[in-house]
Amino acid sequence: MSLARTRTHHGTAAVLTALMAAALGAAGAGASNAGTDTPQTRQIASSVLGTDYKITLTALRSTQDEYAASVRLQVYTQAKGAWKESDRVTVGEVDGWFWYPLTGTGAVCQLSTASTEPAPLTVSLLLTPSLGCSEPTNLVIKEGRVYAG
Repeated sequence: MSLARTRTHHGTAAVLTALMAAALGAAGAGASNAGTDTPQTRQIASSVLGTDYKITLTALRSTQDEYAASVRLQVYTQAKGAWKESDRVTVGEVDGWFWYPLTGTGAVCQLSTASTEPAPLTVSLLLTPSLGCSEPTNLVIKEGRVYAG
């Protein structure tokens, strides 16, 4: 084999290796968002309390661990005919939940509210199918703000 042909062969192998690595990297990026800046989100529950409050629970996939998630509770109040966020808190620990149980069937074990002022709020979420539900978190919404219950 000539020297020129050997260089071409090694050059072709290097290009193919680089293309294969790029393709695998792109496939891996689509399968996981670990290490990205913008977390994947999914609303898991919503409740409207008359015309006073709207409450949403949203799962936020961890940017550090593809299996972990946080849960964001947002409270909205009416402002000029539209819902405007008035407060947001994290339910439990940051990245303290599992993404797949939170975004699957039966993720919300309990979400109870009442149209009173202050409005009591109880949240319990699925830890895993085998572990069952979390202990209830009791909160109170007063004047659009969330407080420990």
